[in-house]
Amino acid sequence: MAPLAPPVAAVRLAVRKALTQLPSSAAPILVACSGGADSLALASAAAFVAARMGMRAGLVTVDHGLQEGSAQRATAVAEWAAKLDFEPVEVATVTVAGRTGGPEAAARAARYEALVAAARRHDAAAVLLGHTRDDQAETVLLALARGAGPRGLSGMPAVRELAGVRMLRPLLDVSRAETREACAALGLTPWEDPHNADPAYARARVRSSALPALVEVLGPGVVANLARTAGLLAADTAALDALAGSALDAARAADGAVRVAALAELLPALRTRVLHAWARELGAAAAALSHRHVVALDALVTDWHGQGAVHLPGGILVARRDGRLVRSR
Repeated sequence: MAPLAPPVAAVRLAVRKALTQLPSSAAPILVACSGGADSLALASAAAFVAARMGMRAGLVTVDHGLQEGSAQRATAVAEWAAKLDFEPVEVATVTVAGRTGGPEAAARAARYEALVAAARRHDAAAVLLGHTRDDQAETVLLALARGAGPRGLSGMPAVRELAGVRMLRPLLDVSRAETREACAALGLTPWEDPHNADPAYARARVRSSALPALVEVLGPGVVANLARTAGLLAADTAALDALAGSALDAARAADGAVRVAALAELLPALRTRVLHAWARELGAAAAALSHRHVVALDALVTDWHGQGAVHLPGGILVARRDGRLVRSR
């Protein structure tokens, strides 16, 4: 028997580690597979590992309809999956046009909606996503460019609940080069998404120019270090979020308002998290709730001089009255 290629072993080990975290269940796992190197290597490993763990593995490929031949490519991925005994196998066709945000955000939103819907249809234990260490490093750089705080710099979580569906990213400690090498070792021919090299997209520019420039100046370890930074910040953010949840409960008034005196005693990093969480409870959408909104709320606590109500996304008004922050009519 020929020795197993190290990249193949690395991907399989990563998948096994992720699947061992799932509770014992007869529910299938679903692999999201575009046909690119990352998701193709992930799908191949999932088919191998799941069979040996007594688990069922299915596959979903999403056709965004953004490129000529996308339907044929999705069909080819589905046919390949059927030959590997994936069950179920689905092609999810989505509509991207007309959605809010830029083209990347719109396609991502459509894709995740399709994956969540497929997981619910099949009562899946989890959906596996093919993001790698390089994707994580790119995400951190993009967050830095936006001026994001620790939450944004935490990057993509290895485990995430989305609309009640568990999303797993087993390959966050695996490099993009390893997934390509794994495909080559297995005789798989990945699809090359032209959007990944299109300079119209910010992530493509980071991938082709910014990150290679950092590697040239700082050395190849910068990719792993950026990804490691995301993991460290994610752990810190989770701890602060837990503290903020307790602080918010302690600051609540009976009518749902929050007491200014209790907020004023908190450290700034904790207080702003409490205000952010409370604003979301009031109905402010997380995607629209910005740093300036939280700063304005914080000023009602720390820089009170009789100013008017703060306007939050969704038409929500927050005012300070009788030593409390209240939702204003």
